[in-house]
Amino acid sequence: MKTAALIVAAGMDKQADAISPMRNLGSISVAQRIIATYHQSGIRMIAIVTGYQAEELEHHLSNNEVVFLRNPDYADTSMFDSVKIGLEYLKDKCDRVFLTPVNIPLFTSETVRRLSACQQPLACPLCEGKSGHPVLIAASLFDQILSDSGRDGIRGALARCGVEMTMIPVEDSGIFNDFRATGEYRMLLEQHNAKLVRPVVHVSLAREKPFFDAKVALLLNLVDETGSVRAACQRMKISYSGGWNMIRMLETQLHHHLIERSQGGAGGGKSNLTEEGRWFIRSFRRFEEELRLQANELFESCFEGFFEE
Repeated sequence: MKTAALIVAAGMDKQADAISPMRNLGSISVAQRIIATYHQSGIRMIAIVTGYQAEELEHHLSNNEVVFLRNPDYADTSMFDSVKIGLEYLKDKCDRVFLTPVNIPLFTSETVRRLSACQQPLACPLCEGKSGHPVLIAASLFDQILSDSGRDGIRGALARCGVEMTMIPVEDSGIFNDFRATGEYRMLLEQHNAKLVRPVVHVSLAREKPFFDAKVALLLNLVDETGSVRAACQRMKISYSGGWNMIRMLETQLHHHLIERSQGGAGGGKSNLTEEGRWFIRSFRRFEEELRLQANELFESCFEGFFEE
């Protein structure tokens, strides 16, 4: 089952105590903390909807292997409109999605794993009698949510989708603690950091030098999706020349052409992956996931109980 994550960070928060997604919460930023939690949980397909201060936020996160989606009307639309942008993009790319507003950054990977084990189409975590985020939504519900009126926001749309919300009990108060609005966030941060300890495995393929990793894999996927190297680079917030340099180095090292290029006409040129290119990315992703699972098992075996409080 292919699981994605959608982080909504488009809004222009006018609250006096609002904190930017780029502000450090500990030694990493608010947005980076959510991404790290999803990566720790094995979720690689992460989309983030930006709007207010979009250029700065996208630049800030450009090395975090996420796809950027833009809500250009963020000032005049609601969070639900940003959610719709994300679901429209993801609806044919995953079987389910974790939905998270950027101002709820302190839920743990254990909560994500508990929700992942749920087979129901709609689920959210429950702690101390209160529900929170992230919310797990099956792709089968996307079209109904996308056609919803938006009355009462995403909460109203989920209530009207015809499926009962499954509550998953967790011991994680980070699921509902908006870090801007609680004086207890330092304690929550310490608890979150204690559970954020994990093996971080960055997989690269190399000859004399590394030439392929998760960032290049994401770039190639986006080229195949958009039909354009330029558009793929824009989605990742990397330079066009830098994207082509990554592709050329890869093809030189592999001695294979992974991208088919058609000449421009009235509609311009087009680039897509070859079948060999698609096979190569699938193989890399499988290799990467198997290494991650084995690393987690080895981590538990070597450090069993050491990082528990």
